[in-house]
Amino acid sequence: MDGLGGDEPKPEPKVAQELIVEGLMSYGNYKIFASGYDEKLFTAGIEYDRHSWGYFLKAQVDYVAEFLPFVLLDKPLKTDIYGNPVPKKQKNIREYVPGIGFSPIGFRMQWRSDKRFKPYLEAKGGMLGFTKKVPSSEATYENFSLQSATGVQLKMTDRWGLRLGLFSDFHFSDSFIVPVNPGLDVMNANLGVSYHF
Repeated sequence: MDGLGGDEPKPEPKVAQELIVEGLMSYGNYKIFASGYDEKLFTAGIEYDRHSWGYFLKAQVDYVAEFLPFVLLDKPLKTDIYGNPVPKKQKNIREYVPGIGFSPIGFRMQWRSDKRFKPYLEAKGGMLGFTKKVPSSEATYENFSLQSATGVQLKMTDRWGLRLGLFSDFHFSDSFIVPVNPGLDVMNANLGVSYHF
């Protein structure tokens, strides 16, 4: 009670937030939005999740942003204008192209958010920048990216958890910034350690 006889204001409920230190390893290509193949993508970075958008289909809906200071593309040295290996029947010498990525907008739907096993579905959109034009010499240094993933987070303690995302798609392409739009879709596994605060 204050001096005027009113009630003290109740503290605002704490917003659920999470940082995830994560890594991604691709294990194959498929052709959904892009025609590229015989390439692999590896990333490492930090994802930020904040419970911002209530609930939908009984899932907690979170805002997601991601920064990838480490991006590495494993690709054939010789490719056609679409990023496909040339010649196709002969094994190509490979090259590794480093880059960096940022996805400022995304969402995560997480079910059973107060339980030990928490299935999730998420999507993130952003940009990747590489040190050379990829996936072909007719492409650009910068590419738009779109990720979609499903998996489960395992609660270890009230603060710490593990992310096990074994079914994901990572797409990037230049979206016709230049006349040719080579792109790549990779299947990948996403593993991480989460800190809840």
